[in-house]
Amino acid sequence: MTSAVEPRFQLDTGTPGTLGVSGVLSFDTAAMALRAIQSALALGSVARLDLAGVSHSDSAGLACVLAVMADADRRGQALQVVRMPAGMQVLAQVCEVEPLIA
Repeated sequence: MTSAVEPRFQLDTGTPGTLGVSGVLSFDTAAMALRAIQSALALGSVARLDLAGVSHSDSAGLACVLAVMADADRRGQALQVVRMPAGMQVLAQVCEVEPLIA
């Protein structure tokens, strides 16, 4: 099942245990993406947040991922970020937040 949040951002719940994120995670989409991801995570047993489909991200996109990780941690939910795009990885390194996502 795929649900569109906005034409430039989508969530894919078709793989059991994995929430796929695709499209743009930016200042324009991050707040909406955060709400959508948190809602999807609250509905089931998701262990992985797959970012392979993210075509563009900026610091707001990284903040979205960090907020999702923090929220999952507060709920005691183990969540692993997989296939993070290279640009987002570099930004996480520069901002020294990579350990929070690993």
